This record gives sequence, structure tokens and C-alpha cells, in this order.
Amino acid sequence: MKLQTTQINGQTFHLHPLCGAYWEEQRILLIADLHLGKVTHFRTRGLPAPLGVTDANWDKLMSLVLDFEPARVIFLGDLFHSHYNEEWEGLCELMQGFQHIQFELVKGNHDILAEELYLSSGLILHEEPLLLDGFALSHHPLDSWSDTHYNLAGHVHPGVWLQGRGHQRLRLPCFFFGAHQGLLPAFGQFTGLGIVQTGQGDRVFVIAEDSVQEVA
Repeated sequence: MKLQTTQINGQTFHLHPLCGAYWEEQRILLIADLHLGKVTHFRTRGLPAPLGVTDANWDKLMSLVLDFEPARVIFLGDLFHSHYNEEWEGLCELMQGFQHIQFELVKGNHDILAEELYLSSGLILHEEPLLLDGFALSHHPLDSWSDTHYNLAGHVHPGVWLQGRGHQRLRLPCFFFGAHQGLLPAFGQFTGLGIVQTGQGDRVFVIAEDSVQEVA
């Protein structure tokens, strides 16, 4: 897999094609919008949902943790899609298998499980934004800018359209970094995309198969 490394607010971030960003100086793995439990939530209600997505999400999460060996994993909201189902137990087992790593959640709009479930799992909860060494970590993109903290957020599930020489168009997920705010791609595979509008000076890194590539 081909990663991209970029500087944001004087810090080093490694952007992984599995939709995680590793903050090198802090040894923190940032992941947004897992929406675990979404497939089970849909299927138990008789709604169509693709098989295999749950296993793919577990494989991706394990791969990122093993690749980066972070000290902390911070989920930027929408960790679990809705009400409790058995996929929550799978997440708890995964976290218990990495007891040397601190798992944390900046709560998003879908994070509606009973607080006892979060706490009994060992997950540390934060209200947004979590301020950390010049960064404001949130689920929802913050509406107001700060002169001292760069905002990293999820929620949008950012993507862009790319056009080829033959005028074919391809929609791809991306990491987006503006002057004051960055957006992480949705980690979950059953989540959709929200097309972002880019301006002068913005940096966009698309995820294309097994690589992250910066585009103009």
C-alpha cells in the first residue's frame, strides 16, 4: 500500500489508504465514521445491506493498528451506527486484544449507546472538540475558526469527482485539508460519500485502491 505523508500545523501525519491518519509526534491513530453495527442494524430490519462489510471493517481496523502500533486510537465520532447489536461485542474483543493501546471516542451524532456500554468497554469518552497540542478534534466540522487550533473532523464522508482524459468521471473518497480545517474520510465501507467543494490552497488526497494520491 502507498501512504502519503503531509505536514499540518507543523505536525506530521501519515495518510493511509485504509482511511486512517497517523499523527506521528503524538503516536495517535485517527479514524472517523466507522458506523460499526450498521449492516446488522439494516438487515435485522429487513433492509438490504451488503454481506462481508462487517468483516472488511474489522480487517481494516486490525491492519491499521498493526501497521502503526499507536499509543492511542481516537475515533472521531460515529463509532457505532445506532442501537446495540452483537457487532459491539466484536469491537470490545478487539480493544481487549490491544490493552497497551488507549482507545478513545469523540462522540458524534450516531453515538447513542448507553454510557455504561462505552465505559465498561474501557473506551474513553470525549465531548467535541477535544483540544490537543494545537488541534481541535471533533466529529462535526466546527463552524468557527481558531487562531490556535486546527480542526480535524469527520461526519462529512468527504469525496471528490475526478475526470479522465476520455471525460470519464470517477468519484473517490479523500482526505481534505483547508487553511483551518481538515476532513477525514469515512472508515466504514457502507457509508456513502459527500462531495466537498475545494478552493485555492486546499489540499486533497484521494484514496484510489491501495494508494493515497494528492490531486490538484
